Amino acid sequence: MSRDTDVLVLGGAGVDTIIHVPELPLPYADSYMIEDGVRTRAGQTGDFVALGLTRLGLKTHHLDLLGDDPEGDLVRALHKDQGIALTAVRQPLGTKRAVNLVGPDGRRLSLYDSSRAAADDRLPETTVRALAEASRHAHVSITQPCAHALPVLAETGVTISTDLHNWDGENPYHEPFALAADVVFLSTTALTDPESTMRRLADRGRAAAIVATAGAEGAYLLTDGKLTHIPTVTPPAPIVDSNGAGDAFAAGFLFGWLTGEPPHRCARYGAIAGAYACTVPSTRADAITRTDLLASAAENSL
Repeated sequence: MSRDTDVLVLGGAGVDTIIHVPELPLPYADSYMIEDGVRTRAGQTGDFVALGLTRLGLKTHHLDLLGDDPEGDLVRALHKDQGIALTAVRQPLGTKRAVNLVGPDGRRLSLYDSSRAAADDRLPETTVRALAEASRHAHVSITQPCAHALPVLAETGVTISTDLHNWDGENPYHEPFALAADVVFLSTTALTDPESTMRRLADRGRAAAIVATAGAEGAYLLTDGKLTHIPTVTPPAPIVDSNGAGDAFAAGFLFGWLTGEPPHRCARYGAIAGAYACTVPSTRADAITRTDLLASAAENSL
């Protein structure tokens, strides 16, 4: 079967309500006046990865559960406007949503609504199999329905990536995703010893590359047993929001990975895409283009 789709993104579709607050943590008060307004827009981790990959010229298909509700309509509209193929499985509990508090320095605190998911939620096996067999690669969000899809993905022979986000290195929920993936992304935020965690995943799983992002400190790449520091890239405009930076990094890295670049250059692409994402207001869904990414990579070559 022809694998015409470059990347199948599983999970991570939803909407965020963005509130810019004067500081984080937010001191208790009876009320706050929000001068920038309270805005709701489509875009959670899977949406942002799919958008980033599409802007970089990769043919992308997104699969997830969505509600027949206004939030689901926002997600569908985002994909239609951006030219991203979407297969939406009906979610009776509604579309996933969250509230993001964004501080003046761009840091974010996310409050996720966990009521819009059930223990028996599943992505249909026949749908997962058909889409995976038509794809070169699958990027898997760490949602419960996606966990059940991992064995099906493995049977199709598609390569896999996943983002463990702020995993603490101990929670067993994340391990099936990490051990099944060829490329693993995670944040150093909750890790006491990032290198040890990365090497443990490499020893136990199948990952050819593990990337730990560290915000302003850059990122760390583990491949072929060697740990390398990936420095940050100067953003092309002032930093306004860190929301989506990790998803942009993943998209940039995967663009390099799927176009045959060596891991270090893939990580450089990720750093460039992540830096660009930090210049985009959280109320807007945007990502760096292939032309701008490659131009920046040429200017910032090591």
